[in-house]
Amino acid sequence: MKYNLYKIGASIILKKFVSDIRLLKYHKKKKIKKLYNSKKNKKAIILCNGPSLNKVDFDLLKSIDTFGLNKINLLFDKTKFRPNYIVAVNPYVIEQNKDFLNTTNINLFIDYNASRNIIKLKRKNIFPLYSEHYVRKFSNNILNGIYQGHTVTFVAMQIAYYMGFSKIALVGCDHSFTTTGKANETLKSGAKDLNHFAENYFAGGQQWQAPDLFESEVSYEMARRFYEEDERVIYDCTGDDGKLNIFEKKTLFNFINNE
Repeated sequence: MKYNLYKIGASIILKKFVSDIRLLKYHKKKKIKKLYNSKKNKKAIILCNGPSLNKVDFDLLKSIDTFGLNKINLLFDKTKFRPNYIVAVNPYVIEQNKDFLNTTNINLFIDYNASRNIIKLKRKNIFPLYSEHYVRKFSNNILNGIYQGHTVTFVAMQIAYYMGFSKIALVGCDHSFTTTGKANETLKSGAKDLNHFAENYFAGGQQWQAPDLFESEVSYEMARRFYEEDERVIYDCTGDDGKLNIFEKKTLFNFINNE
């Protein structure tokens, strides 16, 4: 297959221009700018969506900033814990979870193009993001666009970096799936979901995209290097269930208590 690089470049510029206009229309750019280094030198936890998330002691997280991902709200009937932020960029996830996303008061980082006809973007707690799909990068300025990196976890890492967090911990990042399929292939879910912390995460024939573990690891490696070059660090605090081997391992208790 041949690619017309001029058309691709023009498309990227046009989408970015339109995105900038729309973000300005909703007065979101100024709000996003206020986030820059607002959490400088602080710690944060990114709550990934693997089954091991059910083993987390959420009482430990009361005094630390947390990022929930995608359908983290499916956890809410089991605990009083609520994350400070939620990140969602996948169009299937946003469509399936629109009722919650349109009513929650939790701060939402959400992909603009995937949500503009679904989510009420004028709400005060919405931070729309612009995704650049043709440029593989780690963005240190989310105002200039983010690369999704085949995993919403990577998006959360870019947001956390922009906000100034110096130490990040991943929990629930199992990095393994029982479902087989080609990377990024659109699949229909079965009766139960064994790949995520909730059996109804993708279930009952819902559409979802098969993971691309290789490209996810490429993105994680970019994030690790970017953080380290700025004397910041990402830890993997998932525990024995985690199959990812990119980040230094640490227990969640030790991360929170600086041990």
